[in-house]
Amino acid sequence: MQDNQPFYKTIYGSSPLVAAAIHDGQAVRENISHLFALTAPERLREEDPCTAHWTSITDNRIIGLHSRFELDLNRPREKAIYQTPEDAWGLQVWREELPEEEVRESLKRYDHFYESVKILLTEIEQQHGSFIVYDLHTYNHKREGTDGPEADPAENPEINIGTGNMNREKWAPVVDAFTHSLRSYNYRGRHLDVRENVKFKGGHFMRWIHDNFPDKACVLSIEVKKFFMDEWTGKVDREQLEEIKLALQQTVAPVMEAFEQVHQQSKP
Repeated sequence: MQDNQPFYKTIYGSSPLVAAAIHDGQAVRENISHLFALTAPERLREEDPCTAHWTSITDNRIIGLHSRFELDLNRPREKAIYQTPEDAWGLQVWREELPEEEVRESLKRYDHFYESVKILLTEIEQQHGSFIVYDLHTYNHKREGTDGPEADPAENPEINIGTGNMNREKWAPVVDAFTHSLRSYNYRGRHLDVRENVKFKGGHFMRWIHDNFPDKACVLSIEVKKFFMDEWTGKVDREQLEEIKLALQQTVAPVMEAFEQVHQQSKP
């Protein structure tokens, strides 16, 4: 039995900047919902709620609508379905082994997603020569409960920029422009702790884009610590959520300026 509800959406624009929130979704398809050992609130804790809100800073958008616990679009195909607790932060995801038919359906969706994204990014590359992706995520920092201690700030920046397997030398002006702009933003009377490759270097989605569009894609994997919400209850501070969007919005102009500089230098 197949569920034909959309599990992601792509929105086409005219900019060389793409914003992606592939872990935003919380939905699960009806024909496997009864197989989950985790409740929706338990799944929510490891999802990236509200990241789709931040994608509105640009006109090209890629948004996941279904839970990463159904299908993780930021992992390699063979790891995209969590099979054991080791795949999912020690959590028992399924009541019983997922039927082979449902595994095939999930992987079919995985392939469809990447085929669709490749079409979108190819069109942007043809239009602009190269492009930038803001790959938006969030991460937990209070693993011992809502009243427990926070993870060591020295190893858990408020915003981690993963630059993984990109051509870092080529795209240095873009990365530096993004980092400087975000750090300089007046965030409620202070500055955000923004660092590169401290907590994460980026996941499969970023690597897949770089591998398929070598030297044409600059993917910034942006992991925002969940300081703007209670990661255990899912309650979001809407004012901070909006403030983070404004901080990201401020980066667009300097990043586009740096992007054009790199683009001009790349011309023969």
